[in-house]
Amino acid sequence: MQTNFIFSIVILILSIALHEASHGYAANRLGDPTARLAGRLTLNPLKHLDLFGSVIIPFLTFITGGFIFGWAKPVPYNPYNLTDQRWGEAKVAFAGPASNLLLALIFGLAIRSGLVSTALLTPVSLIVFVNILLAIFNLIPIPPLDGSKILFSLLPLKYLSFRVFLERYSLILIIILIFFLWRLLFPIISFIFFLVTGIPL
Repeated sequence: MQTNFIFSIVILILSIALHEASHGYAANRLGDPTARLAGRLTLNPLKHLDLFGSVIIPFLTFITGGFIFGWAKPVPYNPYNLTDQRWGEAKVAFAGPASNLLLALIFGLAIRSGLVSTALLTPVSLIVFVNILLAIFNLIPIPPLDGSKILFSLLPLKYLSFRVFLERYSLILIIILIFFLWRLLFPIISFIFFLVTGIPL
């Protein structure tokens, strides 16, 4: 159990570092240097770690639910600097989950094609699982998750009150989602895992 926990934490930290760095790279390519100037265009996890989201929450979710979940410090960016003012925020937001899905796809296809030995099947499968989990969770449209920025880019101005509601109660909604609605996400994650790897979760 201790070995699985430590290995899971390592995979999670590296995966969220990739996730956050991808936000920064996307913003930088779209004309905003904020993340680059802050030293966040790096895969060095120490630059992205958050005590609560990267240590405390993963520990709590593991001992209470048997799974690992967490997040890192958000990469800073200035949406007013983006060259694409219409879809720039959505593109920056989607870059994080997209990087996790790409990583899951690479390792998943390695499993499906038989390139992964039996000895490495469990750790590689864990890489796929954690990255699918991060991607799907972050695409949920609750602030400050990436899905909310994508949703807000799509919503007409007349739904501004709905955005205000989500932002006001976001912390409560996130806590409910993490600890009580996990079972609703698991079938989606399990299906994508099987689709990518060819093996049941």
